[in-house]
Amino acid sequence: MAEQEKAAVKQAIKEQGEIVRKLKAEKAEKEKIAEEVAKLLELKAKLGDESGPKKFVLKTPKGTRDFSPQQMTIRENVFATIIECFKRHGAETIDTPVFELKETLTGKYGEDSKLIYDLVDQGGEILSLRYDLTVPFARYLAMNKITNIKRYQIAKVYRRDQPAMTKGRYREFYQCDIDIAGQYDPMIPDAECVRMVSSILTELDIGNYEIKVNHRKLLDGIFAACGVPEKDFRPICSAVDKLDKMDWCDVRKEMTDEKGLAPETADRIWEYVKLKGKMELVDRLNNDSVLMAQKPAAEGVADMKLLLKYCDIYGCLDKVSFDLSLARGLDYYTGLIYEGILKGYTYKSDSGDSTESVAVGSVAGGGRYDGLVGMFDPKGKEVPCVGVSIGIERIFAIMEAKVLADNAKIRTTSTEVYVISAQKNLLEERMRICCELWDAKIKTEHSYKKSPKLLDQFQYCENSGIPLAIIIGESEIEQGVVKLRVISTREERTIPRESYIKEIKKTLKA
Repeated sequence: MAEQEKAAVKQAIKEQGEIVRKLKAEKAEKEKIAEEVAKLLELKAKLGDESGPKKFVLKTPKGTRDFSPQQMTIRENVFATIIECFKRHGAETIDTPVFELKETLTGKYGEDSKLIYDLVDQGGEILSLRYDLTVPFARYLAMNKITNIKRYQIAKVYRRDQPAMTKGRYREFYQCDIDIAGQYDPMIPDAECVRMVSSILTELDIGNYEIKVNHRKLLDGIFAACGVPEKDFRPICSAVDKLDKMDWCDVRKEMTDEKGLAPETADRIWEYVKLKGKMELVDRLNNDSVLMAQKPAAEGVADMKLLLKYCDIYGCLDKVSFDLSLARGLDYYTGLIYEGILKGYTYKSDSGDSTESVAVGSVAGGGRYDGLVGMFDPKGKEVPCVGVSIGIERIFAIMEAKVLADNAKIRTTSTEVYVISAQKNLLEERMRICCELWDAKIKTEHSYKKSPKLLDQFQYCENSGIPLAIIIGESEIEQGVVKLRVISTREERTIPRESYIKEIKKTLKA
């Protein structure tokens, strides 16, 4: 019996071994097949399949755009106008990184914080794309212990918003900021910021506008007088900020249904936020004993009276509207707030047979933020700041629409002189003249063909809007002269080679 059991065990072991060998063989076969499949897939990726190379979707990411040379010319002209105004007021410029530590941006924007773009950690730091230029500026001041500066910065910012391209709202866009940091007497730098907004919008000539102004302390005083709990000031302020986009009934519903405010409290707020005016509104608020019992409201009204007085001196009061519905949603504002609004821009094309209308809205905004820098300082040292941001995208959309409607020709280069050869095989002489003109700081071009056709060179000058051309031929080289041609009039005159640069500069100046 024992022998039979041993034989059975040996037979079972043999059978199990056979099964294991078969399984190993099957596994090896599968691995071999998988390896061959991987090789085939790799080869297919390198060579492409029967349908041809892989097709890419050629588009810009949602909420972004490319700019053509014509569009960039318009854009650069707008930038130049804005920068000239900033420099006229004594500003200097800085630059900051396009991304910041996430903790730098956290807790600075209130409900808008959900629009911040977070980056995937690739270097041990948790980073986010900048939402605006104001918070990075405050971080810059705190980090470098700067207490006084008037700076401007023009750079791209990023918002994970729902874009509306036709209305000039993008996920990537430029902001043009100017900020004044330092301890100064009330409303002096604030009024200058309002004046700069007025100057820029007037110089750009993009239609009728107004600059709405209000005060965060006054709003807080209104909320307190109406019975809003202090913890709800910022959420209710955010709701009021939507009055430029929503009817009061919708804003009231948000206050009561979503934010738990008593209906009668919301109605009392409405009696204030629907008011607008100038000095007469200041007088009306000063006579409101309930409101003036709130210290922040009294301080806010006093500041507004001073601001309107200074705006009158600066010659921009006619464009200013004291509007109690203006709230601006960002949490960091502590005092004056303002917003530049285009009321509408309608114009006729050059032909005069059509009228174009451009959708408009807020094109500038800003205010006072005295507590922001202190949030970055370990000792909580505050640096009072006030600033304004110009919304370049909407302004650009209006300028572009105007140019397209007028069918205006846009010159996309700054070339002043084009060097033309009247005969073949004069490439090297053209190159020598170009070198002389470049050394003289004159913007110059010539054809990249050895023997270009004369008419093609003239046509390029006309199409590109180049004002002057230097024409050379064998006879001009022998005589030591060049021909100077005014492209617009086709007038030509012969000039000695030794004085042609002086003559070009004189003609360009004229």
